[in-house]
Amino acid sequence: MPSRAIFEAQLRSRFGDLLDVDYPRVSEAEMERRAAAVAGMMATHGLDALIVAEAMRAGTATGWITGWPVTAEAVTVIVPGVPRRMFVQHYNHLPLARRIAWHTEVAWGEGSAIGRAAESVASATSDAAITGRATVGVIGRLPPGEAERLAGRFRVVDMNRAYAQLRMIKSDEEVRWLSLAAGLTDLAVTAFAEHARPGISERALIARVQESYLALGGTDFIHYVHSTGMDAPDVAVPRQYPSGRVLRTGDVVSCELSVDYWGWTGQILRTFFLGVEPSPLFRELHAVADAAMDAVLAQVRPGAHARDLVEASRGIEEAGFTVIDDLVHGYGGGYLPPVLGTASRPSAGIPDLTLAAGMALVVQPNVTTRDGTAGVQTGHLVLVTEEGWRALQQFPRGYQVL
Repeated sequence: MPSRAIFEAQLRSRFGDLLDVDYPRVSEAEMERRAAAVAGMMATHGLDALIVAEAMRAGTATGWITGWPVTAEAVTVIVPGVPRRMFVQHYNHLPLARRIAWHTEVAWGEGSAIGRAAESVASATSDAAITGRATVGVIGRLPPGEAERLAGRFRVVDMNRAYAQLRMIKSDEEVRWLSLAAGLTDLAVTAFAEHARPGISERALIARVQESYLALGGTDFIHYVHSTGMDAPDVAVPRQYPSGRVLRTGDVVSCELSVDYWGWTGQILRTFFLGVEPSPLFRELHAVADAAMDAVLAQVRPGAHARDLVEASRGIEEAGFTVIDDLVHGYGGGYLPPVLGTASRPSAGIPDLTLAAGMALVVQPNVTTRDGTAGVQTGHLVLVTEEGWRALQQFPRGYQVL
């Protein structure tokens, strides 16, 4: 297993221009490409204006469009032919937002950033001599009162799905940012493997994981973990919040980790055993997971339909097992289509979607017993290429005995 020092040296060698700066930026050409994509989306849907409303460090559209990662609240207004504006909360966030935001006028949101955005849209569309109620697209999730405020003044169109479509195919520059985030996530899982030892609690283990990337500018996104004894397992999938449970010899420990770097995240899922080889049950669970991973990846190529990936997972049910987590989901700029389950744990539906080069997927067969008491996790982020796929995570596949 490569050491953290090796992974970190590789990251600095490949991505020093993004890591060794105060605030990294994508190129002017890339931002112009994104602006053109947004303009095309607006034209296709007949929008007079677009409002992007995100808050509490959630959402990807604000950062992708302006470069500003959302803090408390950011509401961006885009009207063709009019300078872009963004209203942020709180007032002390203004100086940094003005420094980072790309070609965007940044102002204080005052009592209501949505209210200020609505006034900005009304003024801009009035100046453009638009007849009748302006058609305004919205990306983000609005509180009911704010949604009513907009609906009372404009014809509002939900643009979240259209925005997700824009993010599915990555540019070459975006792939590089995604690869950096994947590398930071490799660093995180390496730290996980180095510190997962009898006597450490799940919480303390995750604290060691976070230390591995904070100094490089990475930030926390996902640190799901589960630990249980193989002799009497009681959990089958990594949990969203680490517990105070102390790891013991004979435990199985699984993780799902993602490190964020300025709006891009990697994702890796692995299973470890503490001090002893896996029991027959866990050895079988992991063998089935590995086989499912290989079978699904064999279908990943341009032109493959989402249903092909689901069909490839049938070995899980044939072995008498099931899954709790997704089998596959799109990634890179959000939780994107296709989101797929298996025959025994279907997703909301198999979309009529074919893969294309430039898509990113997380393939992650979490194979579990049907009673939900035992399971393993494996998988990672891959990029669909013209030839098929390539892994963006470099941490070795397979389980490890620590």
